[in-house]
Amino acid sequence: MAVKAEYSAQGKELTISIVGRFDFGSHQSFRDAYERGNEKPKAYIIDLKNTTYLDSSALGMLLLLRDHAGGDAAKVRLVNSNSDVKKILAISNFDKLFKIE
Repeated sequence: MAVKAEYSAQGKELTISIVGRFDFGSHQSFRDAYERGNEKPKAYIIDLKNTTYLDSSALGMLLLLRDHAGGDAAKVRLVNSNSDVKKILAISNFDKLFKIE
């Protein structure tokens, strides 16, 4: 598992990429990825292209990010998820809380 964070050129968007399993073992590195910057970005992109597994603790981490980003007003997109990950997100009704692409 690896968590990589990259700010856009203007620092307005933060892309967090999850490689491998997204589970409790990712908690600290995922949290560090969005908390360590000096400025809070206006939008967050969670790239799940290389995510092979997602569990309930990962869903909780996404909810914590959403709260950190502003709750209902947050701009958080979940992108590039495979069919298994999309299924978990759909069953959990995360399409009501996040923009899933």
